[in-house]
Amino acid sequence: MSATLRRNASVAAGAAALALAVLGAAAPARAQTLTMAVGAPVTSLDPHYHQLSPNNAVADMIFDRLINTDNLSRMVPGLAVEWRAVEPTVWEFRLRPGVRFHNGNPFTAEDVAFTLQRVPNVPNSPSSFAAYVRPIRGVEIVDPLTIRLRTAAPAPLLPQDLTNVRILDRETHEGAATEDYNSGRAAVGTGPWRVVQHRSGDRIEFERNDGYWGEKPAFQRVTYRMITNDAARTAALLAGDVEFIDQVPTSDLAKLRADQRVTLSEITGLRLIFLGLDHLRAPNENSPFVTDHEGRPLGRNPLRDVRVRRALSMAIDRQAITQRVMEGAATPAGQFLPQGVFSHVPELTPPRFDPEGARRLLAEAGYPQGFRITLHSPNDRYINDARIAQAVGQMWTRIGVRTAVEAQTWTTFIARAGRQEFSAHLIGWGSNPEGSHPLRNIIATYNRERGFGASNRGRYSNPEVDALIEQALVEMDEEKRERILQEAQRKAFEDVAIIPLHIQTNIWAMRRHLAHTPRNDELTRAQDVRPANAAAR
Repeated sequence: MSATLRRNASVAAGAAALALAVLGAAAPARAQTLTMAVGAPVTSLDPHYHQLSPNNAVADMIFDRLINTDNLSRMVPGLAVEWRAVEPTVWEFRLRPGVRFHNGNPFTAEDVAFTLQRVPNVPNSPSSFAAYVRPIRGVEIVDPLTIRLRTAAPAPLLPQDLTNVRILDRETHEGAATEDYNSGRAAVGTGPWRVVQHRSGDRIEFERNDGYWGEKPAFQRVTYRMITNDAARTAALLAGDVEFIDQVPTSDLAKLRADQRVTLSEITGLRLIFLGLDHLRAPNENSPFVTDHEGRPLGRNPLRDVRVRRALSMAIDRQAITQRVMEGAATPAGQFLPQGVFSHVPELTPPRFDPEGARRLLAEAGYPQGFRITLHSPNDRYINDARIAQAVGQMWTRIGVRTAVEAQTWTTFIARAGRQEFSAHLIGWGSNPEGSHPLRNIIATYNRERGFGASNRGRYSNPEVDALIEQALVEMDEEKRERILQEAQRKAFEDVAIIPLHIQTNIWAMRRHLAHTPRNDELTRAQDVRPANAAAR
């Protein structure tokens, strides 16, 4: 048996043992209903429509992936029990026997093949999953439980990429539109929960899938509410209207820590909060929300000058934001990933707060008096998102870049950002635990056909960075690939492709009768919650 197969078999055995232990402990609580409240809206139940953490969390409750991830984002067997590269350009996946979809249909390799074909062809996707399947050039069904994926070049990251792809049933989902998933008709997977009712923007009702192949959930039913107002979400928890919340407001942390009815669950996350800038308009074009101090168009786009971008970054006091706005629930950032994660760049520390240096750079770039700009932000998506934008706006104003902040609901904001309407915008990205994930999605030159730059809403483009990303994606040697990814990040951040602010700490709060396994990918899933007495046994 190869090292890869031994490792996968060992993980599978450990997962099975844990599943049996928790199953036995949780059995008495099976009749209970769990009521959860999340702080960001779920925009679709179609698992391939929109790369968005709230959507991915719910997708994990309904569907399964070939390769799942644990709470530290390490790969573990899912619908595939083993995977290996049988040739440099061929990956083989052995599938889990005996798995059935919610409607009773058996899971086979045909369903995997159908899913991989669908992923890049979802109409009107605002942030496509296509990049994760683009390397695949051919699919060979060896038998009902074995599938081989052929790539044009070595694809060392294909297993990691496939942790982003939820598997569908060919019979059920062939011809199904995103609206069919949202209605509940096509919300059929192999996951631990079945959809009972979906009221868009309000709540989703689930019941346990008692035929689930893996660890059985501790609760019979789940009410998954969307309460985007921070105060209302905390109030619902303290009143007992809900038992569990995510995106704990930082202003409530001290109060909740002191409340004997409540316990917290937390972990350093993988979500970077950053500022995207307008790289789309040429240097001699107007950026839509940049003017002189009298409100007249500048006739040029200052954001295409790296000196201006550096000045805007240097003007931000990240330590003040993490301590005063985030109240310690974040870490200042100068790159995508936290320390200890694959392809973290040790020397890419948070840019030094230097307002005087920022003013000098602006003058050098031809803006000694600065200019006006509008910074757009959601006000209901990330922890303190609008407050962070206000803080940045005040800091920019102090160096002469008079900043208006326009915060709006996530659904309005993300649609406008996707149309490249903004000059500057605040947004977040939750990464897989390696650098190619954000590089391909946020930094790579937008290419719909290849699935690159799917979330590059500022339309940054740098051929040198693109070449390094391409090189990393075919490098089988892990040490070499890490060095290439680190170099790509150095070049991108030296060029201020985006302005990183901080990495969030993921915090959940719950009534004391519950326990929770925190995830660094911040996904809020009902299967990670259990009775506290079961956790203690």
